[in-house]
Amino acid sequence: MAPDRLRRDILKTGGVLAGGLLLSGAPGTGQGPARADAPTPPPPPFVDLPAGRLRGAVEGGVAVFKGVPYAAPPVGALRWRPAQPHPGWDGTRDATAFGPSAPQLYLEEGDQILGHHGSPPFSEDCLTLNVWTPGADDSKRPVLLWIHGGGFISGSGALPHYSGETFARNGDLVAVTVNYRLGPLGYLYFGEDDAGGNFWLTDQRAALQWVRDNIAAFGGDPDNITVAGHSGGALSAAALAGQSKGRPLFRRAILQSPPLGLRIPTRAESLQRTATYLDIVGAGNVAELRTVPWPRLIGAIPEMFGRTARWGYWPTPFLPVIDGVTLDAHPAELLLSGSGEGIDVLIGWTREEANFAFGLDEGYAAATRDQVVARVRDTFGRQADEAYTAYAEVRPGARPVDVLMDLIGDDLFRMPSLALAERRASRGRPVWAYQFGLPTPAHNGRLAAAHCLELPFVFNNFDKWAPAPFLAGLHPRVRDGLAATMHQSWISFIRTGDPNHHPMPNWQRYDRKTRTTMNLDAVTTAAGDLVGYWRQLRRPAAG
Repeated sequence: MAPDRLRRDILKTGGVLAGGLLLSGAPGTGQGPARADAPTPPPPPFVDLPAGRLRGAVEGGVAVFKGVPYAAPPVGALRWRPAQPHPGWDGTRDATAFGPSAPQLYLEEGDQILGHHGSPPFSEDCLTLNVWTPGADDSKRPVLLWIHGGGFISGSGALPHYSGETFARNGDLVAVTVNYRLGPLGYLYFGEDDAGGNFWLTDQRAALQWVRDNIAAFGGDPDNITVAGHSGGALSAAALAGQSKGRPLFRRAILQSPPLGLRIPTRAESLQRTATYLDIVGAGNVAELRTVPWPRLIGAIPEMFGRTARWGYWPTPFLPVIDGVTLDAHPAELLLSGSGEGIDVLIGWTREEANFAFGLDEGYAAATRDQVVARVRDTFGRQADEAYTAYAEVRPGARPVDVLMDLIGDDLFRMPSLALAERRASRGRPVWAYQFGLPTPAHNGRLAAAHCLELPFVFNNFDKWAPAPFLAGLHPRVRDGLAATMHQSWISFIRTGDPNHHPMPNWQRYDRKTRTTMNLDAVTTAAGDLVGYWRQLRRPAAG
């Protein structure tokens, strides 16, 4: 019997595969028949790698290996240095517990939207990844490498939100999540020509290479990798597309709410940001900064927010840098030429992205029309009044802050994502586009279809998101129906490069004739050109 069919039959009868072994429904242990109320726990799966042996666990019907190091700990002299190879280990390494998350700000009480986006323990020794697989065998399954977002300052591949269990089980995939350096430890730039900057990107590049070198031992196909991410993680996926000068390092990319509208600083601009940070911490140079304990480095982030924030713009105190060493162009450009041009792309956004950052902010709620028009002028120049009126008409009864949020969402996410789709389509390169539009009733509807809201639908694991306040009030039947559709579309794209599946509407590739965009909402429909008016209005923008 073919391995895939065998696996499906086993799963149907309550069995699971891990490490190539039948773990449930197998003969007993010789101690008498297993009691129905006390099933024999499955034996742990093992994997042998060049770095050493791993012992994992079986959870939710799939094998999982947690806290696997993919690079050397970036501590001491390796702080603010590119990721280095891990030396490996002797004996069998326990891989049943997640590794520490990257150091980041943490509030015990959480926030009003996600609750928490990264939880202790935190440590600079954080360069680990996690693997979920239906079986550590030779099935050569498609691979998903998920990169979390978090504004470049928060998040973790160890979050229950991002568990790869559903993708591994429902899609017969190998799913990988990764931790990488965040905030000042990942994004400061010191102008060192040999090291460059973007230490976060060197981490992700090392993780991707680890997957290519090792994933076959977990039942994955190193030649069939999809790199997916959300927000900053989506920008990362695009940046990784340019890390090869020849054959692409992965086959497909899923970009969920990529902030392609970010202006990536030059080396000089990044050095100025680093100088601001050094002043806050009270250090004179990188050598002094290497002696500062990481809690103090993280503690400087709030003041960094204060010194770098601009009214009417999404706050980003730490940013990538075009350093000419690790990154030589804006990530969006890397999917238009060279190795990135041949990668299949699925790209999308939520309808009210910026409500995430501004919808519950009482200071912005008091914004005046004049204030917002002044911000609109940055985008539309002399057409600012016309643009303000057009945005206001889209939302009957719109307040100035509503216009501002729609503008920010368009500037940062929707319009640049569509611009990338347009440019890829003009080159005949595969690209599919979507807009997530299901609003949440939470906070009296003030968030609408905000940034991050599509994530639990993609992973189809609402039980893991239970503490997140922004999901309160969603109708279970509508929620679960849309989640089933989205989750299967993502699986289909990872497996075949095409997000279509029965019974959803036909999802055509984005092209410059139809400009098909899938509306993912209570009723999923394929729409035509969603932003024709805005495209025309923005074209002649001038100061």
